[in-house]
Amino acid sequence: MPGSSVIVLFFDWGTDMDFATLEVREKLDLVRSFLPSGVKDPMIFKLDPSLLPVIQAGMSIGGSGAGSTSHGTTDPAAVGTEDFGDHAGAGVAVSADAADLAVAGGSTGGTGTTGTTSAGTQAATTSIPTTDPAVAAATSTGSTGNIAASKTKSTNIQAAGSTSSTTLADLTHSAAEIVKPRLERLPGVAWVVIGGGVSSEVHVLMDPAKMEAHGLSIDYVAQILMGENLGITAGTIKHGEKELRITTKGEFEDLEQIANTPIVTPKGSLVYLKDISQVKQSFGDITQKTSMNGVPSVGISIFKQTGANTVQVAEAVHQEFESLKKELPENTQINTVFDQSEFIKLSIDSVKSNALIGAFLAILIIFLFLRNVRTTLVIAISIPISIITTFIMMYFAGFTLNMLSLGGLALGVGMIVDDSIVVLESIFRYREAGCSAWESATAGAQEVAMAVTASTFTNVVVFLPVIFVEGIASQIFKELALTVSFALLASLLVALTLVPVLANRLVEATTSLDEKTLYGRIMTAWGRALDALDSGYRSLLEWSMNHRKQVLLTVLGIFIFSIALYPLLDREFLPDIEGGEVNIAIEMPTGTGLEETAEIAEQVEKLCKKIPEVDTIFTTVGSSGVMSIVQSSDPDKASIQARLLPRKERQRSSAEVARELRQEVAELPGAKIEVAEADPKSMGMEMESPVSISIQGDEMDVLEETAEEIAHIVSKVPGTGNVKTSLEEGKPEIQVQLDRERAATYGLGTYQVAQALKSAISGQIATRYRSGGQEVDLRVRLVPEARTSLEDLENLRISSPLGIQVPLKEIAQLKKAHTPAVISRQNQTRSCSIYADLDGRSLGSVMDDIRAELDKMQLLPGYSITYGGEQEQMLESFDALKLALILGIILIYMVMASQFESLFHPLVIMFTIPMALIGVILAFVITGMTFSIAAYIGVILLAGLAVKNGIVLVDYINVLRSRGLSRWEAILQAGPIRLRPVLMTALTAIFAMLPLALGLGEGAEIDAPLALAVIGGLTVATFLTLVVVPLMYTLLEDIGMRIGVIK
Repeated sequence: MPGSSVIVLFFDWGTDMDFATLEVREKLDLVRSFLPSGVKDPMIFKLDPSLLPVIQAGMSIGGSGAGSTSHGTTDPAAVGTEDFGDHAGAGVAVSADAADLAVAGGSTGGTGTTGTTSAGTQAATTSIPTTDPAVAAATSTGSTGNIAASKTKSTNIQAAGSTSSTTLADLTHSAAEIVKPRLERLPGVAWVVIGGGVSSEVHVLMDPAKMEAHGLSIDYVAQILMGENLGITAGTIKHGEKELRITTKGEFEDLEQIANTPIVTPKGSLVYLKDISQVKQSFGDITQKTSMNGVPSVGISIFKQTGANTVQVAEAVHQEFESLKKELPENTQINTVFDQSEFIKLSIDSVKSNALIGAFLAILIIFLFLRNVRTTLVIAISIPISIITTFIMMYFAGFTLNMLSLGGLALGVGMIVDDSIVVLESIFRYREAGCSAWESATAGAQEVAMAVTASTFTNVVVFLPVIFVEGIASQIFKELALTVSFALLASLLVALTLVPVLANRLVEATTSLDEKTLYGRIMTAWGRALDALDSGYRSLLEWSMNHRKQVLLTVLGIFIFSIALYPLLDREFLPDIEGGEVNIAIEMPTGTGLEETAEIAEQVEKLCKKIPEVDTIFTTVGSSGVMSIVQSSDPDKASIQARLLPRKERQRSSAEVARELRQEVAELPGAKIEVAEADPKSMGMEMESPVSISIQGDEMDVLEETAEEIAHIVSKVPGTGNVKTSLEEGKPEIQVQLDRERAATYGLGTYQVAQALKSAISGQIATRYRSGGQEVDLRVRLVPEARTSLEDLENLRISSPLGIQVPLKEIAQLKKAHTPAVISRQNQTRSCSIYADLDGRSLGSVMDDIRAELDKMQLLPGYSITYGGEQEQMLESFDALKLALILGIILIYMVMASQFESLFHPLVIMFTIPMALIGVILAFVITGMTFSIAAYIGVILLAGLAVKNGIVLVDYINVLRSRGLSRWEAILQAGPIRLRPVLMTALTAIFAMLPLALGLGEGAEIDAPLALAVIGGLTVATFLTLVVVPLMYTLLEDIGMRIGVIK
């Protein structure tokens, strides 16, 4: 926006933004007195999601815009300035730029035609010329149309074929006066912004020749009108026993009264306003157009209060939309363009269903291993109890049910049974040995209590660094990490209390199955398979211990090979999420008018309509988007939101649709058009492009040249699209250079001349006029034909205090020029940025190629290149999570050391973590999924999970050795005994996370890398733990005994 400046401050993640805002406001107050006079008070905004619209909707007339249209071309002289007063025999009284027609019952003086409406009835119509673009837009509810007035008592124009008499002006009024106040009264709604449409105005169009003849100026006439349109209370007087109020009534009642306003000229003569001007009912200048599916509409953006629940606010708004239908004009439709709550609700439903599927699979795995319904029922009961306990913890922590907190719960479903499985398996084993139910429950729980407690705490402490580390990763995944921790603590509590109680009542020793039944034969065969698995594992373990060196070297080689594959993984900040929407940005050459931009936007709309996946199209012409920090009129810009059909009703993703549209619009000449799929992570906010490169330096010419060169290099890198720079073509303008000395001779200064120019061209709002229950602005300005060219401006007469009408060209020089549209600085140094989107490749691979190319550039001294966007966030997050992983591993070791009261045994178990990394890397290599910060969180979670089975195994080896068994026998006995619980806990976690890893449902993409990391790592770690941990146990103990550390 000309005459404005925007300063954006970036703070470290974790900063208290309320306190930071207060500090910024205090600093600004210190320099406020040094700002130039006339500068408005700076506004400070704290950028957070509450500044984004919860819902964007379009308000339009249903059934309009169906017919084809063309503007009438009757003689303009037939339509004069007589918008006021009654006219005998006239059927229509209208001005050349009025949209509302006053239709009377008599015959018209013009030529009447008979047309057929869409309903098949006959109607008499009268052609109306539409020379003003504002009228065409205001009167037509379609994109174009034969504008006609039906011979009825209606006071509005409607497009031929429409069944509604509502105009766009009526819509705008309804939106501002009915919809906006009603919505803003709703709980949780902060404010509502109305965009597009047209506003009614009364125009007093001054004739410059007549003004000069009478020595009048626009400012003078505006002051007269302001002084005449008043209603002032003078006080009260007593009349008998009553007290009467004295009121001077001077408000204008109709246009005729305005036109007959008497004006005393500086020369002392009396003229009427109608003698020197045209008074017309019209509309304000259209600076923005909005349309829904090609039908002109009014945009409605609803913003929520900070802290308000998005889903609750959205539901209240939709309910209010339904109730408003009864109060709005007939056939009015309100269609939602963007709704934050839809994605949130779909994502939560998706996570819920994935959690339920995961829980079912976990129970199925447990049943297959235990082959006992009553025993499996114990685990099945423990799951909802653990979840309810988790919800209680979430409530007291102040959490809401959102995609991340429920995602953490879905991840936890497969893990909350781990402790219960270990405890129940121990109890079941005692029951099988012939112990009573009570003895089995107490002895079995006590035997593994310390092991499950330690293993649970390793999973909890591994998340502590994630919670407290700085950076965006912590802000995003903090709730997920805490929810998983809550679930694990709840599961530990249930495993040590509820499970033994239930086992005492429900668990029985296995009875022989009737092999005559199909179920009996299947379960018997499955039991033999499990027994064979136990004996096979014992043989494998024994062979491995006899070939310890060869096995460990093989595992080491696999680990080195997998680490070598890590650089080949594609990397990105966060996974792309299917948003179901495609956004199109249109930029015309600087200086292009609104109508020309609208024509290109209409062509793009037609291309969108050809795509079967597109459901709704919302277009805004005259703005680069509703979420600009500084709202301004940009007639050379337009934005289109193409909302796609629900995911289940279409075959292609939004990325594929965007790719097709990108190819289609490339053929449209004369415009820069960017097409990109919407990113739900932004929730409607204009986020920085994935690729962002900034150049800093002093000379603007050098920056521009370098930026263009870099943009060309970036565009040649495969996988980039929508490459652009922050450079904007200079805005064309006419500069008025005042000759101060010459102007002073006429008693004029810069302010008087500038104000006169503004009044002549933009007009001056003299007063407010009440018409039909509405208050509209009364704008005084020159007639259009006196303010259209440079010559008109040069000949513009300026009224001087000396009573002389001075042509502008006598005191000023007018010239055409271009001024910079935007001047950018970064840390007080001039800068220019290059942006690009991704197309088919990961961020990491694209940035590697870009860096390789830009490293070859020779920059001038004093100029530098920095990388931002998602690349910067990704690198910072990876560094922070790397530190969190290291700290988490240290905490895991400390927990195990406290449990085993030894530094040796925890060291043995720690070798499960690098084995888990083998599975993570192989999983991402095989599936081709990109490695993101979500995957990194999965690795951190995996570090806690990987040691869990190792703890149970090593702890039981120590238990058996304490009972007098040799090391060899303890290992060979502990391994097979712990095999089934290890496999059960691993498989339940793997299968419970499988739905998440498949990325099914809305928003599931963000949890898929996390789940895949856990599945891949846990699969390999489980197998290697059963073999490598016993081998490392013996190896490290032998080394310790050799050096005298272990006796």
